[in-house]
Amino acid sequence: MSFSALVLIAAVALLGPLLALPKRWRIPVMIGELIAGIVIGSSGFGLVQASDPTFTFLADLGFGLTMFVAGSNVPLRDSRLRPVLLTALLRVLAIGAAAAVLGVAVAAIFHTGHAAIFAVLMASSSAALVLPTVDGLGLGGQKVLLMLAQVAIADTACIVALPLVIDPANAAPAAIGAVIIAACAVVFYFALRALERRGQLKRFHKFSERRHFALELRISLIVLFGLAAIAVTTHVSIMLAGFACGLALAAVGEPRRLAKQLFALNDGFLGPLFFVWLGASLSLRTVVSSPQYILLGVALGVGAIIAHLVGRLFREPVSLGVMSAAQLGVPVAAAAIGQQNHLLSPGEPAALILGALISIAGLAIASGFAARRGYLATPGPSGHGGSSGSTGASRASGSSGASGSSGSSSKAGPSSAAGAESSAGTG
Repeated sequence: MSFSALVLIAAVALLGPLLALPKRWRIPVMIGELIAGIVIGSSGFGLVQASDPTFTFLADLGFGLTMFVAGSNVPLRDSRLRPVLLTALLRVLAIGAAAAVLGVAVAAIFHTGHAAIFAVLMASSSAALVLPTVDGLGLGGQKVLLMLAQVAIADTACIVALPLVIDPANAAPAAIGAVIIAACAVVFYFALRALERRGQLKRFHKFSERRHFALELRISLIVLFGLAAIAVTTHVSIMLAGFACGLALAAVGEPRRLAKQLFALNDGFLGPLFFVWLGASLSLRTVVSSPQYILLGVALGVGAIIAHLVGRLFREPVSLGVMSAAQLGVPVAAAAIGQQNHLLSPGEPAALILGALISIAGLAIASGFAARRGYLATPGPSGHGGSSGSTGASRASGSSGASGSSGSSSKAGPSSAAGAESSAGTG
């Protein structure tokens, strides 16, 4: 890989922001980056090779960092979600059961043998897609909060489950690796929590800010790379390492300065590079020559929406149910893992992405219906969202990931980091 190739990758990745520019389209930035990768990759002009070792390694870095940001985007500290967690969990279990039935049916129809993968995909949700949409439209109220709790649980559960189901032959070693990564993330969380309670974390932040050392970013990356090394050694996806590290940070509260630094590193370079690599690795020619892969993608997208409509049993409005079906992080991760480890047939990764795009189209349509049905935030005394208001997830869209005073030492909100799936991506 050469600098000229990096120039090409960085340049074509600008298609992402260009397509995302019209707000009414609600197109995530990474869609344009995927398209750009398809154009210059094996399905297009063949200007870059996804099999290039350097390109692949940089894409792995982008994948891990993307999932790190996605994990930090889960609203673990939002106290408004806690009272509805039980109902949200019951919804997720019901949706998971429906997705399992649909996964078996889809796998049988298309003779793929990937029922477990399809079930996880159709049960998944994307917090980094749904949160910015809710915030951008000013949606709120008890029903919306319940939907957000459901999305957060499903997003986390499916990201943890995917590495275990995508390669059944190595499920036992992967489970052990997942436990080790989870234990390391828990240790990281308690270490941060102890430092925070003693006031040392705040002093450390101010020292790093005053001396311009970027120590928080450096240490976060050391932990991320350490977990990624464990993941590679134990045959677990880097996705889980990044997500676990992000969750630990989200549980303590991510400083705004660190969120902005991660936003710059992820959304400015490594994230777009990962999605261009993924697009370049997709085999669309196989999809075009084999229409069954197109039908598979449609089945996965429609199946995800149908599975999430099970929420009607818990009196969830149809529009919110369709919104909760929006997914990207898990399908992208499945496509990336399948490509890297040759676990999927040539046309299946593109089919997974097509299914995700259908669910995103459902989000765009259903969110408009939800706004018209009046599921809006209740204004507080100051004119902003009150206690039943929106989640304040604007930073999850990446639009304000670099806003605010660079000297701020306050913590970012529950959706503090630039959303991985809304900018460069995964949940």
